[in-house]
Amino acid sequence: MLLKHGLLGDYKFVGKEGVLSFVRQTGCIQFDPVDVCGRNADLVLQSRIKDYQKTMLYELLYIDRKLVDYFDKNLAILPIENWKYFARERQAHRSWERSHTEIVEVQERVREEIARRGPLCSADLDIVEKVSWYWSDTRLSRAVLEHMYFVGELGIHHKSGTLKYYDLIENCIPAEFLNQPEPYPLDFNYRKWLVSERIGSVGLLWNRASDAWLGIQGLKAAQRNAIFEMLLKEEKIIEVKVEEIGEQTDLEDAAGDIRTEDQECRIAAGVQ
Repeated sequence: MLLKHGLLGDYKFVGKEGVLSFVRQTGCIQFDPVDVCGRNADLVLQSRIKDYQKTMLYELLYIDRKLVDYFDKNLAILPIENWKYFARERQAHRSWERSHTEIVEVQERVREEIARRGPLCSADLDIVEKVSWYWSDTRLSRAVLEHMYFVGELGIHHKSGTLKYYDLIENCIPAEFLNQPEPYPLDFNYRKWLVSERIGSVGLLWNRASDAWLGIQGLKAAQRNAIFEMLLKEEKIIEVKVEEIGEQTDLEDAAGDIRTEDQECRIAAGVQ
């Protein structure tokens, strides 16, 4: 586990390319703007990436456009090639949102403003009404920008501290990724991909209720059991029994990395 996450021995991930490789391996890093002794994403990367600098993550997100911030479990930083997987999440926001009526009334105006003026933050919009929003009442200008971001009409062009500047999505995500079709139109296959991704990102998860499944809408125990069984049959995961945890069975990602080095196998399988 420590080797998989680059926390044992020599650095497995190095520099800016190491940041990109780690995010692709883990699927996502939770984004949290709270900064007490460092933001979550920076702390995660600093502990795993040799020569890590905050500017590397910023450049990958807002200059190189190889990463993107969107929702996977929580607000997260994702490989930009994963944008296509979350089309149904964006569609869900189109049909319902808090203060939906008020937002719909002004969103075309906001779209025209951004198209004419370029990237804007909520303070740049003269929309001062207050509406009910997810964490507390807020200005309608903020709610409409976030809604349009949730549905994929806007992207985050850049940030100034914690202040987000939004632009039309086609200016934030290259067309080759923006226009890709959804790979898993069936609910079961989509949830199967998400479960597999979560197991692979952590490396060891058991088949029971857990915060690891946050954000997988509609995932029930029966379907989760069926997905685990299918992943086992497809040999995408393997069973690992852990001493002193009784009959509980964990599952280890078997996408190749635990079978490539003897040392890695010993650590992953030494708990059997």
